[in-house]
Amino acid sequence: MTTVDIGALTDAEVIERSIRDPESFAAIFDRHAAHIHRYLARRLGAGIADDLAAETFLAAFRRRERYDTVYPDARPWLYGIATNLVSQHRREEEREYRLRQACVPTTSEASHADRVATVVTAQSLRHTLLHALTELSAGDRDALLLIAWEELTYDQVAAALAIPVGTVRSRLNRARRLLRQALGGDINITIEEAMSNG
Repeated sequence: MTTVDIGALTDAEVIERSIRDPESFAAIFDRHAAHIHRYLARRLGAGIADDLAAETFLAAFRRRERYDTVYPDARPWLYGIATNLVSQHRREEEREYRLRQACVPTTSEASHADRVATVVTAQSLRHTLLHALTELSAGDRDALLLIAWEELTYDQVAAALAIPVGTVRSRLNRARRLLRQALGGDINITIEEAMSNG
């Protein structure tokens, strides 16, 4: 019997193989678990991310027979599953945003006026940004976070959310416009740069 090097196979080939050999699906987990977990942790916090990352891969395993093998990279598909799970936990996500806002540390170093001003400005910007994110529609927020945090291309976001690329572009433009308005419209950093610190 010929031994197959799973590491040399594309995701699509591994998924196809896993229909006959379920244990080979572990390679998909090994390749993508860290990315999916990071995305979920940024969206919902580390505690929920552990559970939802496991649910993401369990759902993917159950749906593997329906995977479109035209796509060699399964990561956008996994992001789509994870994003759907985030949508099911939308209330927890909004609660987490509020908790993060409330937990921003304060400083008592009155003698360092410049440092205090910088910290206060950063906290204010973050507070405003997180609040503005909760005001976006779920679709706009999903598209923006997949691009800003996960650095997916428009095509990959379209695949993850099962929407046309044109819809991704319009959602992203609308989200950026609304966030710029919320941040005062005259900031010198991009929305993605502001969010990368969140």
